[in-house]
Amino acid sequence: MRDIYHDELDDIGKQVIEMAKLVAVAMDDATQALLDANLALAEQIMTGDRRVDALRVELEDRCFQLIAQQQPVATDLRVLISTIHLAGDLERMGDLAHHVAKIARLRYPEAAVPDQSRDVISQMGAVALSLVHKVADVVDGRDVALAQAIEAEDDSMDALRRKLFTLVLSPNWASGTEAAIDVTLLGRYYERYADHAVAVARRTSFIVTGQRP
Repeated sequence: MRDIYHDELDDIGKQVIEMAKLVAVAMDDATQALLDANLALAEQIMTGDRRVDALRVELEDRCFQLIAQQQPVATDLRVLISTIHLAGDLERMGDLAHHVAKIARLRYPEAAVPDQSRDVISQMGAVALSLVHKVADVVDGRDVALAQAIEAEDDSMDALRRKLFTLVLSPNWASGTEAAIDVTLLGRYYERYADHAVAVARRTSFIVTGQRP
């Protein structure tokens, strides 16, 4: 019975990694849809978000069931409680990729990102992808040192968002109010995506150490 229990714990961990990989692909594709005005890709992301939502529900149900049936303690209890929160953070990351794709679809056939801000948005997409790949490695390897490195990379995302604000508020901004609103929202979506990646890393550190970062 205990072997089945630990197999279930391992399988839950694999499902968390699957979620992380799905939201990585979603945000990477959303950035491409945004920059290339790719309607088909934007709609594919929005449809694929349902899989992330379903995984969250499944993970929560499995964790609640194990807590009720096995009455875990110590590290196992931390794993299950933290996994419920992790799944919520990852689902929100999928939602944010969905929001980016919606802006791409809304402005089609034009690109939603003006030339003035393309480079910054592209960099934000690259940082988001790097963060979420690190998150998958942190969850898979319970790597506390890598979890701490994610916090530092999040600072890069914050700096890029500030740079985006500088562009939009500059007297040289020539793309109008609608584009300014889109770009401001996009900056917020990428920043929040990074914040949730940090939250996943912190929760993983808590699983390993029993201490809150």
